[in-house]
Amino acid sequence: MDALKAIMERRSCRVYQDRPVPEETIETLLKAGMVAPSAMNSQPWEFLVMQDPDKKAATSALVTYWSMLKKAPLGILIMANLSGYRASHTEFFIQDCALCAGNILLAAQAMGLGGVYLGLYPKQDIMKKVRAIYDIPEHIIPFAILSIGYPERPMPPHNTFPQHKVHRDVY
Repeated sequence: MDALKAIMERRSCRVYQDRPVPEETIETLLKAGMVAPSAMNSQPWEFLVMQDPDKKAATSALVTYWSMLKKAPLGILIMANLSGYRASHTEFFIQDCALCAGNILLAAQAMGLGGVYLGLYPKQDIMKKVRAIYDIPEHIIPFAILSIGYPERPMPPHNTFPQHKVHRDVY
């Protein structure tokens, strides 16, 4: 699947087949995340591969709209490590990690997987609970979780282009 096709057909997928994601596919997803652009090439991301059913269940119970994570064969927790971050404004890690997540979701789509972005940062109370479940050190920032698996059913692409949201040269 070419990149533009993956971009145009990507949808948030919340229901998955009971089928594991192969290790080589997981590695490809992580590589896709690691080649995302980042401020001054700081690459603050680190990843926690979530496959333990009990830990995924505990994590999915933290937020009502995270329920799909419990049945997903794979979760990827994107975290930020700002040790040695080169960008002058450390807040850029937010964009860096979001771009990383986008790359992973597009790679998943291109490989026949489905996924959904589960927002975590800056919800400090939930971040603290995720830290506890996965024994994440305090200096590491839990940023977002991606719930990933093979879609239960085909999902048609969005077919929208709200022209009123496009402005040229002046608002």
